Amino acid sequence: MGVADRLDLTLRLVQGSADRTSVSDLARRLSVSEMTVRRDLDALERQGLVRRIHGGAVATRTRAEEAGFSARDAWQTATKDRLGAAVAALVEPGSRVLLDAGTTTVHVAEHLAARAPLTVAVLSLQAAVRLADLPGVELLVVGGRSRAGERSLVGPLALRTLESLAFDTFVMSIGGVHAEHGWSEFSLEDAAVKQAGLAQADRTVVVADATKLGVRAFSQVAPLRAADHFVTDRAATDAAAHPSGPSTLDALREAGVEVTTA
Repeated sequence: MGVADRLDLTLRLVQGSADRTSVSDLARRLSVSEMTVRRDLDALERQGLVRRIHGGAVATRTRAEEAGFSARDAWQTATKDRLGAAVAALVEPGSRVLLDAGTTTVHVAEHLAARAPLTVAVLSLQAAVRLADLPGVELLVVGGRSRAGERSLVGPLALRTLESLAFDTFVMSIGGVHAEHGWSEFSLEDAAVKQAGLAQADRTVVVADATKLGVRAFSQVAPLRAADHFVTDRAATDAAAHPSGPSTLDALREAGVEVTTA
């Protein structure tokens, strides 16, 4: 396991605990030395992601979803890059793609060049920057208001633009996926844009890291069956790291959603 992946998993294990997580428990789960765990926890604490206490660490309680794009962009970068590559591999050359906003979909954008030629409409200013001027990619920036802190494009103008277009694939990011409550988002405006994207695409691929499994966010986007494919990371299958992960994946498969772990 590389350093970035180990930091990703260490952070998830700390966040997934209702109480303190001990150095010895992390060392056992990660199959590394306690010295390595202490070093990793120190690195995560410097980023403000955990708080070190005697013998272990606790999660900081600022919700990632409320921290804004810039704060979340550095989280789990190795995982998000793997997810981005896996999603891009599902996109057929020559197709019309709607790319949602979010930190993970920026990584999807970085891998889409390998699938050119493509027409890609983006709901994210960050994704637009990644795709601008790439050979073989016709870039469309969906109009709308840039949501402060997120730079996602939302509002009536974004909705009207989407209603006038048709897509082969919608790559959708998500705030939460729950076995009973389906796909959900923390922002009403983002949820409305996703609903419009779902309606205008022949196929929807949802991408999210394992921390989103079992989460019910504020605004429901759609039931599980509204998506065709779900791409997440391998940690979703580990009940120790993500107690709701395996059962949520089972619910997705029962709803007819194809699941890929990367």
